[in-house]
Amino acid sequence: MNYQGVLKKMLTENAKEIQYYLDMNTDFINMNQLLNKEITINFISYECLNCHSEKQIYRQGFCKSCFFDTPNAGDWIMRPELSKAHLGIEDRDLAYEKAVQLKPHIVYLANSSNVKVGVTRKTQVPTRWIDQGAHEAIEIVEVPNRYLAGITEVALKNHVADKTNWRKMLKNDVDDVSLLEWREKLKEFIPEEAKEYFIDTNSKTNLYFPVIKYPEKPKSLNLQKTPSYKGKLVGIKGQYLIFEDETVFNVRSNEGLVVHLEV
Repeated sequence: MNYQGVLKKMLTENAKEIQYYLDMNTDFINMNQLLNKEITINFISYECLNCHSEKQIYRQGFCKSCFFDTPNAGDWIMRPELSKAHLGIEDRDLAYEKAVQLKPHIVYLANSSNVKVGVTRKTQVPTRWIDQGAHEAIEIVEVPNRYLAGITEVALKNHVADKTNWRKMLKNDVDDVSLLEWREKLKEFIPEEAKEYFIDTNSKTNLYFPVIKYPEKPKSLNLQKTPSYKGKLVGIKGQYLIFEDETVFNVRSNEGLVVHLEV
């Protein structure tokens, strides 16, 4: 089987075991069905996810000009505390920013390699946790806009990590901790503006990834440096494909690359 298309982050479905799907323009591939199969990946060219030109990808799947122009790549995406739509202040496109920022947001704790705090739109639960390779997550606050979520995350990350160690996550080297205890410990550091939105529940989400074998020493595949790779797929976690020779490939960080897949 042969497929060709521009890489975009894998779509996911939270089932008994998480299902992964790769949209390859004219084909929609269930990646779980490719486990234990040999896959060849060839880098063909670039395609900006915004303007669709064949310019080299700069960041987040965008060419350089689009990265500094599209509202999809505003600074508030990575730093929610910079959101200003609740004040009616435009960054790049106020209508777009209102549509995204003025929606319910969740501040959460997730455990993928270690406990980390993060922010996501409520509609992205549990997708965000799956993309991070978290095997469990718990909500801390549900706030009405992205700004409140951002300042809460900033306050809490003085006391807990806000990054995932991708190597530990892929090795399944996970700290055994209680997210409930962590949430209680962090409760006092929630900013005054967000305290009323604290979620007082014992429920947490557990996630199960389709992995046959975890790598002991994961090594990352860079298609722009190694434009052709062949290996047997033995797992999928986060947005990573895991191969038998311990090569790992982050689909999301390679968005905008046009590739040819052979199975």
